[in-house]
Amino acid sequence: MRMSELSSTTDTPVPTLKFYLREGLLHAGERTSPNQAQYDDTHVDRVRLVRALLEVGGLSVAKATTVVAALNSDMPLSSVFGVAQRAVSIPASIASDEGDADAAPTAGATLIADLCERRGWRVHANNPGLALAARVLDTYEALGLDGITAAVLEPCAEAAQLVAGGDLEAVASAAPDPAEMTRVVAVGTVLGDSLLAGLRRIAQEAESFRRFPLPEGETPPAPLTAAAIATQLEDC
Repeated sequence: MRMSELSSTTDTPVPTLKFYLREGLLHAGERTSPNQAQYDDTHVDRVRLVRALLEVGGLSVAKATTVVAALNSDMPLSSVFGVAQRAVSIPASIASDEGDADAAPTAGATLIADLCERRGWRVHANNPGLALAARVLDTYEALGLDGITAAVLEPCAEAAQLVAGGDLEAVASAAPDPAEMTRVVAVGTVLGDSLLAGLRRIAQEAESFRRFPLPEGETPPAPLTAAAIATQLEDC
């Protein structure tokens, strides 16, 4: 197919496709003349993947490029996990592997180290989740919200363990195809964060109605329908 057909098939403007090509997000087509190239189903799949990473996963172009490069590489699954984890909403100062080796442990770092020990979680010290979680707990403390830590740390850890189990089950279901397993790791990590965030927001509102009844006279939400959710999707 020509680029115009690729654009129509993926509902992606031609200038956007050219941008993807320039940024290395989309592999080149088969050149048929100096100004023409042919594209195939692999390009359709890649465009849809890139749009998912950018529009649903919320990645920057630079981070999406890093994830796509991991998909095109022969790196082990554990390394692909690391690439995807660093791409998802982790500040650059935390995502970096560099740090002060002599820095004194913070309260948050101690709590996370203890949590990992209790749960038998064995991970490399440069796992970005460690620093991110510790930074959150330290921020709670700095804001005088230590009570949040006591209330949510264990439930969040339990939920994270369940989600991680589902993540790895999805990877195992793609075996023994290494390319498909790599794709599941990269895409599942990025989009899984968005899924978890969405479900958490739904559950928070539902739980708030259960625990804190509405004032008298206020109308509770109407039963949800797929059509109502679709309307919200159009506004996104």
